Amino acid sequence: MQNIVLVFLTSLLIVIFGIPSIITVAKFKGLYDKPDARKLHTHKIPRLGGLAIIAGFSIAASLWGIPDGMPRLQYLQAALIILFFSGLKDDVIILSPAKKLMSQVVAALITIVGEDIRISSLYGLFGIDIIPIWASYALTFFTIIVVTNAFNLIDGVDGLAGGLGFIIATTLGLWFNFIDQTGWAILSFGLAGALLGFLVFNFNPAKIFMGDAGSLTTGFLLAVFTIKFIEFNSPTAQNIYKIASAPAIAVAILIVPLFDTLRVFILRVMKKKSPFEADKNHMHHYLLRMGLGHKEVSLVMYIINIAFVLVAFMMKNNSTAMLLLIISTLAIVLAQIPVYVFNHKIAVIEAENNEMIAKELGQKVQINSEFKS
Repeated sequence: MQNIVLVFLTSLLIVIFGIPSIITVAKFKGLYDKPDARKLHTHKIPRLGGLAIIAGFSIAASLWGIPDGMPRLQYLQAALIILFFSGLKDDVIILSPAKKLMSQVVAALITIVGEDIRISSLYGLFGIDIIPIWASYALTFFTIIVVTNAFNLIDGVDGLAGGLGFIIATTLGLWFNFIDQTGWAILSFGLAGALLGFLVFNFNPAKIFMGDAGSLTTGFLLAVFTIKFIEFNSPTAQNIYKIASAPAIAVAILIVPLFDTLRVFILRVMKKKSPFEADKNHMHHYLLRMGLGHKEVSLVMYIINIAFVLVAFMMKNNSTAMLLLIISTLAIVLAQIPVYVFNHKIAVIEAENNEMIAKELGQKVQINSEFKS
């Protein structure tokens, strides 16, 4: 427990004391995220926050050590370095989407094959428990790529990605500590501390963005932590606190980035657009259109994510399929609220405009008739 507290505080302090220097260098070298029609900020902001996050996480985890039983973490470290530098290059000089995806593919394969981190069971979903090794590799690869990109895409409002990452890492860290997986708890709280330190400078009004170097590596680490959470609850795991519906709870823990990404991808495909084409249909865009500020949007999304985690853990004794159905239904219903409110607001404005136009036309007709008479 002592090392968990120390890794959290160390990563927190490294980021807090490191970011001001990074902001100074970014301003001196002109390394800004410039505003455009697609972005929400209106002035240039440095986007090298990922450098501080990964530095804080890596230094803190190295200082306070990893217990025995985790001897192959060099593969995870190698994958993290690959993702970090591809994201950093994109933050500085722009990296093509194909090359960015390739770095994610390489990082995922290194982690799955080298670290042997993979999902081995479907927990009775579709009547399947233990799955073949090829299906395990494929499902794990898909999970890492999806979660990594989902977290990258949710980074659209001040404090949103950092806050959600902090909530997810803390939730998983608490569970790892509860089941005495101290090594994974140290890694989770190391990331949580780094993200909390980053939030000091990223919460609205943001002084720095995490950039792709931060969002890709954070998403990747959260994907790995989530897979380990699922595996520590597998039918073959030696864990007296095993949860039979662990995959569904994992979805609930990641609900905001996962559901929002799935939603916008479906909308883009329905409109015959590329699912990777940027737009303003994310949930945080609708909340902003409702009149909420960046702080309010982030806080609402935090509360929603925490609420889903609490609901999922309270209903953990349900089957994986049943809990997934409940979580999905709640997410769909909640997602329609800001869309409905925004559409209703537009309809009211249009009705008021039409009424105003009708009055003006009526007045003109009356004036013309009086003039003629």
